[in-house]
Amino acid sequence: MSFRKIDVDAYDEDILQEIELYTPDPRNPAQVLSETKQKQVAVRTSLNKGDTIGALNIALDSPPYGPNVEEAKNLTLQTVVSVLNTTKSTDIPNVVKSLSQDEQDTFMKFIYKGMGMPGWGDVSGSVLFGWHEKVSSGTGCIVRVMTDRRTM
Repeated sequence: MSFRKIDVDAYDEDILQEIELYTPDPRNPAQVLSETKQKQVAVRTSLNKGDTIGALNIALDSPPYGPNVEEAKNLTLQTVVSVLNTTKSTDIPNVVKSLSQDEQDTFMKFIYKGMGMPGWGDVSGSVLFGWHEKVSSGTGCIVRVMTDRRTM
């Protein structure tokens, strides 16, 4: 056995595990996916009524995080981006002002996730950058998002 193939971290008692960085989501992956699909329907209903703020609040409520919920994360991202695409540019400042600090941080996480997805920049890049400009005008949002261990 070559010394280069040995995982020395496996023998270290003080190694920091990802599960120790934040409290894991208590919901199981099937439950998270089911709730995300229900939220998607509720968001569409709110958008059809013209309630952009309500639709975004629904989409940002108890977002999926942690391992084993990638499908729910992507579905939530699609839901959030659909809200962004249907919002008029003149309404953006009012929508951002209506969000709490925690909701703005969660919202920024989804904006960054959308920017990081292959192919999304071609479709929604300008929309995401426009929203990023409005949300990041507050104090410390970017730093809080970058340092939070609960990734989207």
